[in-house]
Amino acid sequence: TGAISSLQRQLEIRESKLRKIRSEKEMLQKQLREREDKLQAMSDRFCNLTEEQKQEETVVMMKEENHSLQQVVAEQESQLAEQNKLISELEQTIIQLRAEAVSSRLRLLEQKQAQKEIQRQAEELQHKELQTRVALERISNKFERYRSKIIQATFSVDSIQEPSAELTDDEVLEAMQKIINERMEFQQMLRHKGSK
Repeated sequence: TGAISSLQRQLEIRESKLRKIRSEKEMLQKQLREREDKLQAMSDRFCNLTEEQKQEETVVMMKEENHSLQQVVAEQESQLAEQNKLISELEQTIIQLRAEAVSSRLRLLEQKQAQKEIQRQAEELQHKELQTRVALERISNKFERYRSKIIQATFSVDSIQEPSAELTDDEVLEAMQKIINERMEFQQMLRHKGSK
């Protein structure tokens, strides 16, 4: 946004300078036309003179004026050429600044769209995280209930001593393994005696 504002300010400055130069160019062209009109008027007056002395004085005066006018015309034409060149450069700069402004706006729009997409993805992740937390809590509760049932079933057997403190998973597994081993031994003993 700052880059776009800067480009717009530069663009306004360039356009203002261009308007000023065009105004100066018009003024110089007007002066040039006035000089040419004056030269034409003097030429017309010279044509209307009949007396030789007046003609000679007028010729001298017209030569001087003509020389002066030619210098002025040459200077003004040179200034006009420089101003035309400057106008062309300013117009190119204005075109470039406008293109940069458009490019900056496009980049800003792309950044906003990317930011919206990132925000959307973040919201989706937050939603998934919440769902995962809920599912994890549900699974944890089921696991705790299942563990409690295993402990209850395991320590309801007469040969297993009831725990006096909270058990670890390894202790529960050890108690279960003990029950399984005893039952396997009992089954083997029955098979050995021929009972079904």
